[in-house]
Amino acid sequence: MSTIVFVHAHPDDEGTGTAGSMIRASREGHRVVVVYCTDGDPGDVPDDLAPGETIVSRRRGEAEASARITGTARIAWLGYGDSGMTGWAQNNVDGVFSRADLGEAARRLADILDQESADVVVGYDWHGGYGHPDHIMLHHTTRAAAELASKRPRYLEVTMNRDLMRQLFTLAKEMGMEGFDPDLRGDDGNPIGTPEAELHWAVDLGDDVMTKREALACHASQTDVRQLLELPVEMFPFAFGTEHYIEPGRPEGMVQGWWLDEGQRGILP
Repeated sequence: MSTIVFVHAHPDDEGTGTAGSMIRASREGHRVVVVYCTDGDPGDVPDDLAPGETIVSRRRGEAEASARITGTARIAWLGYGDSGMTGWAQNNVDGVFSRADLGEAARRLADILDQESADVVVGYDWHGGYGHPDHIMLHHTTRAAAELASKRPRYLEVTMNRDLMRQLFTLAKEMGMEGFDPDLRGDDGNPIGTPEAELHWAVDLGDDVMTKREALACHASQTDVRQLLELPVEMFPFAFGTEHYIEPGRPEGMVQGWWLDEGQRGILP
């Protein structure tokens, strides 16, 4: 059995990203660890906070609830603040992740990889899917940590299939859901996701997709999560039923399959 470390920027990012793979890996007997780089403190403040409860403590509790559903054995926190979206005043606050020293951040993550003797580490694509400053920093941090780790783990990057997204946007428009742009730009002005020709793995979640939805629902304090949960239940598998990964160093071509069934190690260029 393997130990897989999934690295995410904020509590709730696993819900739309890797939760299905986490569910499958834990069910198959692998050890699943999630690392959150930030505490998500600029997130939406729920109206029902109890006396003494903070948005950070609420989001940590939500992360723990999600972990119980995904079968995650350990949650680790890298200890940085949330940078917020590009252009927010929060970008310039000391201690936020996007302003962290890359060497220090990578060392913190590498220490966790060493503690776990990680076989696989999963980060984000080059611009974190949609250009969020923390997501971009996560990409660089995870790549660097994989190189620093005592036992160099197999390295993958979760992303979104840009071609599939275009199909989904078209379908949504046909269903009367306006406001969808098939050429949607991310927070950094670049197209969201990755072209299918550059992907290596497409993991069909099957029935696990609805368990993924349950994990996402644990983060219901956040407005964007609640909006996703308002999608018709029958549409959720279309939008989130396949998880896509890049594996640097692997030959070109997207494999429809499960990357833990494959022994080939990714090679960091």
